[in-house]
Amino acid sequence: MGEHGTWFDFLNRYDGWRSVQHWAGEHLGRKSEWPILGRSEFTLTHVVIAILVVLLATLGALSFFRGVKTADGGVVPPRAMNVRHFFEYLAESVYGMAEGALGEDNAPRLFPLIGALWLFILFSNLIGLIPGFIAPTDTLKTNVGIAVMVFLLTHYFGVREHGLAYFKHFLGPVWWLIPLMLPIELIGHIARPVSLSMRLMGNMLADHKVVIAFFALVPFIVPVPFMLLGVLVCVIQAFVFCLLTMVYIGMAVEHADH
Repeated sequence: MGEHGTWFDFLNRYDGWRSVQHWAGEHLGRKSEWPILGRSEFTLTHVVIAILVVLLATLGALSFFRGVKTADGGVVPPRAMNVRHFFEYLAESVYGMAEGALGEDNAPRLFPLIGALWLFILFSNLIGLIPGFIAPTDTLKTNVGIAVMVFLLTHYFGVREHGLAYFKHFLGPVWWLIPLMLPIELIGHIARPVSLSMRLMGNMLADHKVVIAFFALVPFIVPVPFMLLGVLVCVIQAFVFCLLTMVYIGMAVEHADH
């Protein structure tokens, strides 16, 4: 399947799939060559795997929801580890993290956003460790979309919490600092989605390249420690992305008197 090959490459045998791929490349692919990123080789593989990740996360969430709706109200945990128990553990962990970063008042209303980001990024990272798959998060095509969404939602929550007075913190405490503070604040806020997307892509791309390299050299036993280390990297990167998201939103909604 080659260095970048996946099981989905077998879809190229079908004329319908090749037609969809060609149409998407014509309308969504980058035509120009960027100095740093080089030429764009547009494929729908990352899109298909991202959809697969969303379906897996949705099925797990539904399993957890069905467990909560049982006669005991989900209070009694299952005797053995299953899908419901796994997602329950994830939900409790993320909620505790959100409560610590955002406070008891903001955590309940922002938990759906943070939880969705956590599940999507975590499973997107982990699926890249499976031979024949790639991580949707090892490309800017996915990461920029998530980071821009976080950027827009951060300011949306800030405006909803403070109204138009939210933009005062871009201007500094006194009017004569506006020429200095405004450019600094704008650059700092624009740098957020850039750093979020580049950090996630760089770590995932490097980690999975190492695993693939050792798997290609010695496919037995030797890659196992690197895959275990890769799992740790996947979890940490999902945690860092969600933690920074909560920090940005928390800074946007906090009140000065707090």
